[in-house]
Amino acid sequence: MLIVLSPSKALDFTGAPQSAPLSLPQLADQTAELSKSTRRLTARDLKRMMSLSDNLAKLNRERFQAFDAASEEGLQAAFAFNGDVYLGLKARTLDKKALGWAQDHVRILSGLYGLLRPLDAIQPYRLEMGVRLKTRRGPSLYDFWGPRISQALNEAAQGQKDKTLVNCASGEYFGAVDRKALTLPVVTARFLEEKDGEARMISFFAKKARGLMARYAIDNRIDKAADLRGFNSEGYRFAPQLSNDEELTFSRPQPPPVAQQRKAAAHA
Repeated sequence: MLIVLSPSKALDFTGAPQSAPLSLPQLADQTAELSKSTRRLTARDLKRMMSLSDNLAKLNRERFQAFDAASEEGLQAAFAFNGDVYLGLKARTLDKKALGWAQDHVRILSGLYGLLRPLDAIQPYRLEMGVRLKTRRGPSLYDFWGPRISQALNEAAQGQKDKTLVNCASGEYFGAVDRKALTLPVVTARFLEEKDGEARMISFFAKKARGLMARYAIDNRIDKAADLRGFNSEGYRFAPQLSNDEELTFSRPQPPPVAQQRKAAAHA
């Protein structure tokens, strides 16, 4: 079984745990090719492409100018990404054995790197998968990556007891997985919040839940997709009536808004 996650815009490049090894991205040659196009982008291009402020556009242009595709230095992807998914994953609290298990079973989709293992070294960047970036392969990153991400996933699944691909990524990022080139069955995890008799997906909670599910699989060494039905972190429970062969749905009573939770914690 493989679990795929989205990356995050937020980054944290403070030091990694000392016991964590460093690996190199497996699609580095493709990243080197793509970096030829990103290096030509101006701050104005980046501002338009990703709706960035002037300061963020300038910062990310500087990052692309400094990017060295041949470098073997950087920070492990699971530690560097710091968005909602990674609040659930809490990779910095994993021990060496757990990180080793995650390295075999978890993958992170990336606009710049294509597909990452948790311990793969990355450099600071921002390149959303859905942007329109023209390369020799076409007008978008979906065109650039083509079947390559799927081929890497097929290869990663070799030797797994269960070759199911568990999709815990957003639609934008999972859209980069070429389903025609993918030889693995796919199960998508959905997370719903119940309120006033209705169950709906709320982005912040769903993103964090995707990280929580990956963490649940790592902690319990779950290598069969069907066993993820036992996922019960932070009040979620499997909802069989809302699930089918292609979707595993989990729901819970909707918690208070995030701001309210933080206020309550501050006064505890």
